[in-house]
Amino acid sequence: MVSHPTMGVEEEFLLVDPATGEPVARNEAVAAHAAAHGVRLQLELTSCQVETSTAVFGSSAELRAELHRLRRVAATAAETAGAQLLAVGLPPTVPRAFPVTDTPRYRRIADQFGMIAHEQGICGCHVHIAVPSRQAAIRVSNRLRPWLPQLLALTANSAIYRNTDTGYASWRSVLWSRWPSAGPPPPFDSVDEYDAVVQMLQNTGAMLDDGMVYWDVRPSADFPTIEVRVADVPATADETVLFAALVRGCVMTALDDDRHGVGLPRLGEPALQAAYWRSARDGLDGHAVDLESHASLPAHELLAGLVDRVRPALESVGDYEMVRTELDRIVEQGNGAMRQRRAWRRRNDIGDVLAEAAAATVGQAAASQ
Repeated sequence: MVSHPTMGVEEEFLLVDPATGEPVARNEAVAAHAAAHGVRLQLELTSCQVETSTAVFGSSAELRAELHRLRRVAATAAETAGAQLLAVGLPPTVPRAFPVTDTPRYRRIADQFGMIAHEQGICGCHVHIAVPSRQAAIRVSNRLRPWLPQLLALTANSAIYRNTDTGYASWRSVLWSRWPSAGPPPPFDSVDEYDAVVQMLQNTGAMLDDGMVYWDVRPSADFPTIEVRVADVPATADETVLFAALVRGCVMTALDDDRHGVGLPRLGEPALQAAYWRSARDGLDGHAVDLESHASLPAHELLAGLVDRVRPALESVGDYEMVRTELDRIVEQGNGAMRQRRAWRRRNDIGDVLAEAAAATVGQAAASQ
């Protein structure tokens, strides 16, 4: 039995004009500058985005150091290219449309999916956790589904979009759900059923290839991992560490439940959709849906209950105290969405939101200092 599965993280970032805050199409230049410092950045669908990828780590402390390093290098590379790096789920202020990165695959996606592809700048965070097999990944995916809305509430970081408060803590998740292969995955009985559904989506044109499996949790196509993709990119690297550690605890708990034959919870799809909507709307400082009782409870109470549920796994890897401390800190100081709104409400000035996001990206949030 693997008691300490490894983990890796991908973070997507927005590139903006330092003066106006509008997204700028400079991902190739930023990637070139980062490469000169030994960091390989991925180019995303729209040319105002880059993505970092960590190595594989066994401890949260190692992951924390790497995430801070990658953010610093990417931020410096952006500055060198005349841009600013922001860890935000969506651009706080935007032009009419975003140019698509000029690769054959991205051009095909833009042609097939139209404005869904062009109106992007959507930045998420993807956590990979090692699992024994693809079949195990499918079974874990089924068990993670009830916890996905809580993880979304924790990481919500896209309240301000197009120079206004959207009314949602995670407007990113609402926009992202327009893709036909996005959102919570359906439950699957086997790898064969999973592969058949993916093939059907490709046959119908809803996806071009396996890389467009955008479900919030999925078996990785490239690594022996399960990938959890539900999050907005967190405002700070420390929040990303909290998210990754909690995800690992959830995966370990799901594997243990599967080994011991613990039954899957009954989960109605309308209830899951309602829970997603409530978490996207309220985020961490509002209410969330308890999928066992269908009651509306404070989001931070449900998250604390999730931490208690996975406590044995967190303790076994030495993460429990860190997770409790970081969660308490974020509840008190606010996650990305909460801090965006505090900045916005001071003067309804987008510049305050941009300054808050920029400070949080490479350090701690300006509003909490």
